[in-house]
Amino acid sequence: MKKLIFILFITFFQLSFGQKNSLKKIAKISKHLDEISGLEKLDNSPLLWAVNDSGNLPVVYGINTDGKIEKEVEIKNASNIDWEDLAKDDQGTLYIGDFGNNDNDRKDLTIYIVEDFLNQGDKAKAGKINFSFEDQTEFPSNKKNRNFGSEAFIYKDGFLYIFTKNRSKNSDGTVNLYQLPAKPGNYKAKKIDSFKTCTTGTHKCWITSATYNKTKNEILLLSEKYVWKLSNFNTNKFFNGDIKKYKLSGKNTQKESICYKKNHTAYIADEQEGKKKGRNLYELSLK
Repeated sequence: MKKLIFILFITFFQLSFGQKNSLKKIAKISKHLDEISGLEKLDNSPLLWAVNDSGNLPVVYGINTDGKIEKEVEIKNASNIDWEDLAKDDQGTLYIGDFGNNDNDRKDLTIYIVEDFLNQGDKAKAGKINFSFEDQTEFPSNKKNRNFGSEAFIYKDGFLYIFTKNRSKNSDGTVNLYQLPAKPGNYKAKKIDSFKTCTTGTHKCWITSATYNKTKNEILLLSEKYVWKLSNFNTNKFFNGDIKKYKLSGKNTQKESICYKKNHTAYIADEQEGKKKGRNLYELSLK
């Protein structure tokens, strides 16, 4: 009986706190993507599409699974203040999130919309969403309330959903979820939910990328050390369904990009740190 109770306890612990999952390194990414911050796989393209973050060129790079660049698309009416993530819809539109905001002081948060992305050639013109968070009243916000930066978003059913990166002093790990219409315009992002990644706001739990699988109706959230899979939710109640937490094996690196490869596999990429660490493309099994 004691043995049975112990087995049940171990099973509960694994389900509640996540199992350690091995990252399989598959490639070294081109040095031109040393600050890779967003990754997306588009239907009808064999390439992975990637961007660099703050201060780099306003270019979306198409890379193969060997990490080599095969195509570059310049977004000619955009600037890269701090590009942080990519999202897609099922009509071939690519969304570029220029909303990195670690100091919580930006008043120019932007999402670029590139319709029919794969047929744009080497240069593309983007539509533009300008937005702010409906509950931010100070720029920068108080150090105890620095939860208005983001590095992660998804598209779902005509809306964009933004997950915040909580850099508040003495943070409790709360991530806020905001909603925006997925069309050009000026908007106040509406706060619709929140979720605690960790009991303390350690940098290992900052959300750095997100991706949505329409077929499975599942969302993946990435941090330096974990992936959370959100499933079995209704409409936009993402945190009210099942949540499975994966602890990533290997070194703690600056993992800032995630997208689905297939239903049960994801691609993850990390930024370069120093001369040898990072700038890798990985696969993660989600089974």
